[in-house]
Amino acid sequence: MTGTPATSIDSNYGFESLLNFRDVGRTVNEFLGQKLVREGLLFRSARPDDASPKDRTRLREEYGIKTVIDLRTKTEHLNAARKRQADLALLPKPLPGAPLVESNAALAEPVQIPGLRYLSIKLTGRSFERFLLSQLSWLSFSKFLFLFIIGFRMRAISILGREVMLPRGLVGLGLDTLDHSGPEISEALQSLLEPGALPILIHCTQGKDRTGIIIILCLMILGVPATAIDHDYRLSDEALLPEKEARLKEIREIGLTDDFGNTAPGLIQRTAEHLDSKYGGLDGYLDGVGFDHHKRERLRELLSY
Repeated sequence: MTGTPATSIDSNYGFESLLNFRDVGRTVNEFLGQKLVREGLLFRSARPDDASPKDRTRLREEYGIKTVIDLRTKTEHLNAARKRQADLALLPKPLPGAPLVESNAALAEPVQIPGLRYLSIKLTGRSFERFLLSQLSWLSFSKFLFLFIIGFRMRAISILGREVMLPRGLVGLGLDTLDHSGPEISEALQSLLEPGALPILIHCTQGKDRTGIIIILCLMILGVPATAIDHDYRLSDEALLPEKEARLKEIREIGLTDDFGNTAPGLIQRTAEHLDSKYGGLDGYLDGVGFDHHKRERLRELLSY
């Protein structure tokens, strides 16, 4: 089965200001030409913070989203809050009683969409951070710590970017996430099993890498062929084009190259190989992080045809 070529996310979903959104089950099923994953239950996207009022209504009413899993770090939340405040400050003050124009209305909304349950799971948690920091020299670690303590978070992170993240590459960091974020990965997967959690939307900042890891593992559990998993993953490249320049600017600021703005070639294959060589396979890995056989069977009952 070679599958069909990648299709436009925008032409399929047509959101106004929510990027990289898709129904994972629909994507997989259309690629394979058969019903394998239940549709309308598992969604992924970039951050929905500034989704327009119409987008928010569609998420809640058209797609019936009940739960939103946010995989971002504290630094990302702080940066998003600063950007939001800066955007608000630039808006012209409306006359008393005048309605907000559509572009302003999204900023007038709360960050979290009312009526939805939000779970914040910092996927790259303390263990992952400790691992990255352990790769620094003592001098670089001292510089990182000093900058972080005095409040220069982005400058501190740029040291990690240049000296650790860049050499490891997107694939290496993805495998590092598997090795050092087991509890967080298990928590994210278990959230799918909670009563009333579905339909669920999983996101990070771009909805590409950390979101990708959770979706990859979920689809592997469901027995989805690697070609279909790769197809769903690679759709992020096209779906994120509208904010590519802004994304590349952020990436460069922390010492990374433009390659980090795209999906990583070979990630799905390398993930499978890593799980096999280090953990004896997917089941061995998931048993080790606490997402055991019974939980995997329950996930299949919920999401498989």
